[in-house]
Amino acid sequence: MNIIRKASTKILRPQFNYQKVILFPGDGIGPEISKAVIDIFDAAKVPIEWEFHEIHKKRVTDQGDLITEETLKQVKALKYALKGPFETPIGKGYRSINVTLRKRLQLFANVRPCKSIKGVKTPYPGVDVVTIRENTEGEYSGLEHEVVPGVVENLKIVSYNACQNIAQYAFEFARANNRKQVVACHKAGVMKQGDGLFLKVCDDVAKNYPEIEFSEEQIDTMAFKLANDPTKIDVMVMPNLYGDIVSDLCAGLIGGLGLTASGNIGKDCEVYEAVHGTAPDIAGKNLANPTALLLSGIMMLKAMSLNDYANRIENATYKVLEEGKFLTGDLGGKSTTTDYTKAIIDKL
Repeated sequence: MNIIRKASTKILRPQFNYQKVILFPGDGIGPEISKAVIDIFDAAKVPIEWEFHEIHKKRVTDQGDLITEETLKQVKALKYALKGPFETPIGKGYRSINVTLRKRLQLFANVRPCKSIKGVKTPYPGVDVVTIRENTEGEYSGLEHEVVPGVVENLKIVSYNACQNIAQYAFEFARANNRKQVVACHKAGVMKQGDGLFLKVCDDVAKNYPEIEFSEEQIDTMAFKLANDPTKIDVMVMPNLYGDIVSDLCAGLIGGLGLTASGNIGKDCEVYEAVHGTAPDIAGKNLANPTALLLSGIMMLKAMSLNDYANRIENATYKVLEEGKFLTGDLGGKSTTTDYTKAIIDKL
């Protein structure tokens, strides 16, 4: 790749017809796994142009955000972004970068597919589930206060519009991806109004998709079914907190967060991300596994209708994992990030 570095935030490619995409490299191992993705995309000749942006260590707005207004506007303008792992500073006055992105960009749906990978041994072969999580409300609305000393109230917000958005997205996703079932996960037996509203909206939306089987489950029952036999589950849709927990549970079924793609979807833009941590203990040592960020990038390419490129990279990645010759330490191998990246490039 002929890369021209122009200013401190951009890497530009001189060819025409390349679509710009925002890249947030991340903290810890973030820059290493981002470089791996760039190298693989370049080898596959993916027609995108990376524009680097920074997420800061100190607050840059009065609300405690770690990202500038300019960058948020640019994500909306370019529509697509890929984000490595970030560490939110500990202490009061800071807002999680994920919360900021989801709320400010109205990324109402988090999509987390988890599919068993040949070559990665787990107790559950044949898993192919998708968790679709409402991303903007629920217990993560950020509305909490101390009522009296020692008593804190955290407000769970559930709105018709948010429920409608996530339910319709879940069924549209199922239809577009030839999925047969959607199950709405809730706790309406206890939270009769909040989760009751979510369940009612899902039930109403389901009537518009007669070809898709719809059911509902209490979230604790759903967790049991996932632990008992996840191969019977297809697409799950659920409120924010439940989705946060269940999506990580599903990642555990296929080998961990290092093998899990994730996309945050809004009506104006989309942010794809690695959902694992920054792994500061191995940062800079060329030991990190870039698979999660790579698979998230592949999700992004499919959303951009660059399916041929996405499929080539995806097939190459799965071949390397299946052969097991060049695996990083978290997958039981001894290969470096560079070795693993080169092995995927060789398979293109």
